[in-house]
Amino acid sequence: MMILLVATLGLIAAAVLALWPSPGDRGRPSPAAAVCEPATPTSLEGVLAVQLLGGEITRPQYLRAVELIAARDEERHPLTVPWDDRLA
Repeated sequence: MMILLVATLGLIAAAVLALWPSPGDRGRPSPAAAVCEPATPTSLEGVLAVQLLGGEITRPQYLRAVELIAARDEERHPLTVPWDDRLA
């Protein structure tokens, strides 16, 4: 029973020490509190999503644009299903 108590107290002390900020870190904000700049979209879908969230286009316009992208992609790279020999 005493070993369990000492082990538990040791784990609690280790967790507290691991999470305790060092003296040099007190002036800097934590990574979670840092303000991140939004990433620049690298695809057409990303640009459309940014425009939708920014209010530049409406939901129907976004859906139509994504539909056209999907149709263009289907023409360029059609989905071919491999033949299944087990059915023959």
